[in-house]
Amino acid sequence: MQASNASWVEVRNRTPGPFEGPQWPYLAPQSTYISVAVLMGLVVISATLVNGLVIVVSVQFKKLRSPLNYVLVNLAVADLLVTFFGSTISFVNNAQGFFIFGQATCEFEGFMVSLTGIVGLWSLAILAFERYLVICKPVGDFRFPARHAVLGCAFTWGWSFVWTVPPLLGWSSYVPEGLRTSCGPNWYSGGSSNNSYIMTLFVTCFAMPLSTILFSYANLLMTLRTVAAQQKEQETTQRAEREVTRMVVAMVAAFLVCWLPYASFAMVVATHKDLAIRPALASLPSYFSKTATVYNPIIYVFMNKQFRSCLLYKMSCGHRALSSQDTTPAGISLPGRLTTSASKGSRNQVSPS
Repeated sequence: MQASNASWVEVRNRTPGPFEGPQWPYLAPQSTYISVAVLMGLVVISATLVNGLVIVVSVQFKKLRSPLNYVLVNLAVADLLVTFFGSTISFVNNAQGFFIFGQATCEFEGFMVSLTGIVGLWSLAILAFERYLVICKPVGDFRFPARHAVLGCAFTWGWSFVWTVPPLLGWSSYVPEGLRTSCGPNWYSGGSSNNSYIMTLFVTCFAMPLSTILFSYANLLMTLRTVAAQQKEQETTQRAEREVTRMVVAMVAAFLVCWLPYASFAMVVATHKDLAIRPALASLPSYFSKTATVYNPIIYVFMNKQFRSCLLYKMSCGHRALSSQDTTPAGISLPGRLTTSASKGSRNQVSPS
């Protein structure tokens, strides 16, 4: 009887495993878990609404079914999957204080969130590179046909799958991270397998798309500045250049705010085994990256005049007529299609949509 009591006291006093019961007060106060649950609940509602609208409106209005919008819909689908498999599960787990769905679901969540998150990252890179090709014309008068858009979307899923399957096959693993209420690649246990995978993932699925985005938008801005300098007398050109500059800054800043903390944090912890990090702090970059599912459609889609006109038309149940300006937008609209047209006075004529 005494031995049994001693065993019970030992179990009661030890820190429970991530799948056994509430992690408070062992890892963080209960209020921390509740706060994260509230954040994830807001993300689930907002991301489901805005990304759902992107898909519904794109399907309903034929004029939005342009090749470039295929990539935007691909981004919305990826964001919805991140919301369903990541934010929703995290919301439930944080409300309970531990990962209630078990180890198998943990591994599946880690895989799906990584897969769809990387699809979103590379979708943003493809959008940026397409704009670079159209505006800067490094390969001549480039057009973005449906075939290229489909290949681009297929690439995002194929590339992501290649780099997210290895943890399921033994190269690193998907485990509970931080507060143990969400799962991701094992960046904190150390070891050659985990460290090599994290560094590879950092290069192939963060550094490469980020470099593509920075290269594309830097060249785009330089081209627009050159055109604007040649057309100083045209107010529309100057206004377009200022609007595009603000849009590019917003896009790059949102990308870095959402993903740089998580990628950098994982790399630092993976390469500094003795670094002590509080669980709540360790979870923050992961949860913050999930908010990208809300920012992406707002920046890349809702700021598109053509899409916005269709959205307002749908929300007004058809009572708002689409104007000719809405149906045939001209010039540069960074969230949508970028265009330039030749003019006698300059190499490129730029006008805002």
